[in-house]
Amino acid sequence: MDFSLNEEQAALQATAKRFAETELRDIATIVEHEDQPPGQDVLRRFADMGLLGINLEPELGGAGAGHLEAVLVLEEIAKISPAVAFPVFESCFGPILAIQHFAGDALKRRIIPQVCRGEKMVAVAMSEPDAGSALTDLKTSAIASDDRLIIRGQKRWCSGAGHADAYVVYCRMNDAPGAKGIGAVLVEIDTPGLSFGARERHMGFRGVTSADMFFDDVEIPLENVIVGPGGFKQLMEAFDLERCGNTTMSLAIAQSAFDHVLGYVQERQQFGKPLVDFQAVQLALADMKMKLDAARLLLYRAVVNAESGLPSIADSSIAKCFANEMVREVTGKAMQLMGGYGYSANFPIEQKMRDGWGWGIAGGAIDIQKVNIAASLVGKRFSQRA
Repeated sequence: MDFSLNEEQAALQATAKRFAETELRDIATIVEHEDQPPGQDVLRRFADMGLLGINLEPELGGAGAGHLEAVLVLEEIAKISPAVAFPVFESCFGPILAIQHFAGDALKRRIIPQVCRGEKMVAVAMSEPDAGSALTDLKTSAIASDDRLIIRGQKRWCSGAGHADAYVVYCRMNDAPGAKGIGAVLVEIDTPGLSFGARERHMGFRGVTSADMFFDDVEIPLENVIVGPGGFKQLMEAFDLERCGNTTMSLAIAQSAFDHVLGYVQERQQFGKPLVDFQAVQLALADMKMKLDAARLLLYRAVVNAESGLPSIADSSIAKCFANEMVREVTGKAMQLMGGYGYSANFPIEQKMRDGWGWGIAGGAIDIQKVNIAASLVGKRFSQRA
């Protein structure tokens, strides 16, 4: 068991870090202030650098690397801005993995190369007004009619809604109860009958669009089916890797907050000496560093154990849950150490706290991850229903 990166991984990490710090920092400032996603030129630059679909199959346009390599790249870019890093997140950890693993060849070969070239973004549409954590309560339907599927329903909390070019839509494909009737299809943004509600405004996640989606007799070809009815378990297996992307975002935000405050406490003086010379500050730094290292090791375990496949629900839930709680604690300590400067919008910590808090809600709430962990311990699924 080797806890160090190999030469190629270290070089990839260094390249991503240098690229993010030299080319993306000004873009990140604009994205945050204007609350708009990065432009197509950023996606093209990501593609030119080979940073989209790093862990996707080479025959589909990906780099054929492992999930760990994708984590290394995503962390370095997300340290600068989670919103700027979002296309990398979606191309390596998002619903594109469900397409690669489960969709038919025609759909994979049509969509995935475009994603890797920076020509298309694919988002996921799962939650509904009455189906969030209780996802198997979803009502959006996709019913076969001759050689087509007709989709009716509404989705909520879709990150990328109105901006992404296509959506992996979880839907009910027959009358079977619960998970048995659920599958997923691909719906492209220009499909007649698809519309979007007003854009939501969140505490953080500026530069990541989110809105309700409405499906009014949306017709798609049968080849757009990714997973048929009864494939809910497969979809959740792919989503376990998306949770690792969520974990990476939490880790990146916390690490960048720690890096910033570590420099601050060595420069800022009070009572005639640097803040770092106070024992209380030393203890806070040590706590933050321990939590960061633990989160990184849990994340690496999840993605390395997955090798070229998908991580276990236990590994991904433990990693996500720990990192989601860790980023809230680390950004909170960083703000406290910086005092008024931490609370000021002229400095980066308040943004990192806003962004960090959201990842424990997105992709499955923290408490749901703890239920998953307990379920893996006893080898059974727990029903939350009366």
